[in-house]
Amino acid sequence: MHLLQTYPETIADGEGIRYAIYLSGCIHHCKNCHNPNSWNPKAGVPLTDDIISNIIKDINNNPLLDGITFSGGDPFYHPADFFKLIKRFKEETGLSIWCYTGYTFEELKENPSMKIILPYIDVLVDGKYIDSLHSPFISFRGSTNQRILKLKKGEVLKEITD
Repeated sequence: MHLLQTYPETIADGEGIRYAIYLSGCIHHCKNCHNPNSWNPKAGVPLTDDIISNIIKDINNNPLLDGITFSGGDPFYHPADFFKLIKRFKEETGLSIWCYTGYTFEELKENPSMKIILPYIDVLVDGKYIDSLHSPFISFRGSTNQRILKLKKGEVLKEITD
């Protein structure tokens, strides 16, 4: 798994002040993607244990943070590695986790290696970016087909709408 970019404090990737982690690798290749360099799974740097530990230390040392956001690319590109990563972040920070993915919630639930990740996600922004459905008037999404789903124990609690 490769790390493309981090944003230690952002308000663009979810509610509140969040630490955003952009992972490399994506199969969706959405037309006019805002981050096409993230499609290559080898983009960025290998995500080593030292890098992960340093990010967790930075997160735990910042009292302003409301949570962590995983984006990319698509964090589900390497589901086995992402499972270990997200589990560690949840356990070692205790913060809320948002995750952006081109898969729908229903697609994730059908795939056993992806489904086990869902209990570690508090808010899932799902669905491919569809350029013809782009809207600058919606929060935290690029196109109107994408949903913001509040999860609890891997199940949808509610859909958050504007």
